[in-house]
Amino acid sequence: MSLSAAEIRSMSREERLKLLNELRLELMKLRAQAVMGTLTNTSRIRIIRKNIARILTVLREEEIKSEERR
Repeated sequence: MSLSAAEIRSMSREERLKLLNELRLELMKLRAQAVMGTLTNTSRIRIIRKNIARILTVLREEEIKSEERR
């Protein structure tokens, strides 16, 4: 499942960080399956990587906004 930036922005910071950790763990498992040759849906790796990038982007945007307010 692909997450939109709007969905990610509607989450709290804690929810985003929790989801980020879960996605990183899932990516690690998928990469292990790929190495072993048991991965059936290879596009899942790409989707997970993009979701991780979206979360990191939103987190960075918030960080920049908070720095500007200081």
